[in-house]
Amino acid sequence: MGRHVVAKLKHFPPGSRRIVQVDDQSIGVFNVHGNFYALRNRCPHQGAPLCRGWICGTLVATRAFEYVYAREDENIKCPWHGWEFEIATGRSVFNPHRVRVTTYEVTVEPAEADPSIPTFPVTVEDGLVILHV
Repeated sequence: MGRHVVAKLKHFPPGSRRIVQVDDQSIGVFNVHGNFYALRNRCPHQGAPLCRGWICGTLVATRAFEYVYAREDENIKCPWHGWEFEIATGRSVFNPHRVRVTTYEVTVEPAEADPSIPTFPVTVEDGLVILHV
């Protein structure tokens, strides 16, 4: 796969997602607490559109018979049958060693300059910002 622009960073706040079509693959891209992850938009159970599911956390055992809700907004729950997966790793919550979803690399890169916008060289000299026109 090549490089595919999903959105401008300012339009992709934490907690949001975008579902994009890349060639013949549907892929969900997520902003989880400022970190970006991508998953194949297909649940391994029965092929549901996984990335359209609920973004949630999970219960974590703190000691015997005690559970707390944690890892908020770090899991995705399949909209058809409720199977849960970690967004960061694609591993299932119930069987992380055997069931997983394909993950993809996501990077944040500086936006390229728009050639239609004129720019001018600027330097800093002795604490003064100098515009060269």
